[in-house]
Amino acid sequence: MMFRVIGVVGAGTMGQSIAEMLAAKGLDVHLVEQTPDKLQQAMEALEASLDRQMERWAITAAEKKLMLNRIHTERSLENLAECDLVIETISEELNNKKEVFQHLDAIMPKQAVIASNTSTLSLTELAGATRYPERVIGMHFVYPAFRIDVVEIVRGLQTSEETFDKTKAFIDKVLGKKGVMVYESPGFVTTRLICLLINEALHLLEESVASPEDIDSAMKIGYQFQHGPLEMADRFGLDAVLAALQRMFREFGELKYRPSFLLKKKVRAGQLGVKTGIGFFKYDKDGERLP
Repeated sequence: MMFRVIGVVGAGTMGQSIAEMLAAKGLDVHLVEQTPDKLQQAMEALEASLDRQMERWAITAAEKKLMLNRIHTERSLENLAECDLVIETISEELNNKKEVFQHLDAIMPKQAVIASNTSTLSLTELAGATRYPERVIGMHFVYPAFRIDVVEIVRGLQTSEETFDKTKAFIDKVLGKKGVMVYESPGFVTTRLICLLINEALHLLEESVASPEDIDSAMKIGYQFQHGPLEMADRFGLDAVLAALQRMFREFGELKYRPSFLLKKKVRAGQLGVKTGIGFFKYDKDGERLP
């Protein structure tokens, strides 16, 4: 079975990006958020993202219209009962995610797959909230999902071979991305490594080894990074980076995961990066970095 109708739970930054990527592949997407205001904001952000692609001649006006028509906004999880696959993208709070999984498990057919985009939480624990833990899997996209061509496929303890095979085929053949299999571990591969790099860059900044601009320039030029570690942190959201480091620190108990105090100060000040217009650098309303 190949997935054709996809549910996305959570219309935040990552949910929007995943919905846009799925619609671009010709799939019907049901995007769920609790409040009308958040749904409206999500669709406005999606339209702005597509407009930027039109400005770069990446898509036409007709393609933009088709993509928006494939994304259906929903207020209730009940409307996902007929989906072949649901991808959960809500905030990294275990109990809230377990409630979503329990609800989806009760309404979706047994052969459907329930996936989480979590980067640090236990898939096995999420699957424990369901009757059919064998159909639960992790699909960890890297932001922006429509542009980054790797997806971590995360196996929980009870994830079946059938679930993994269907998910891998979908990612490779339908989405045209590289599916990388990883076993359950806090941070998996991408989050674990990138958060350590960001945290070390923050320590360099705290020690006045170099300026934010020079730290990022050294990594962009020296190692061909598209963005330096500090700008990457701004784009991920400093609050998300802090939360990921804190979870890994709790799980592993190793000092290398202890978040930089500078990161904590930025989050307490509400300077979260692109989403607030300021982090280690400043950004316009479209997320473009300002001089």
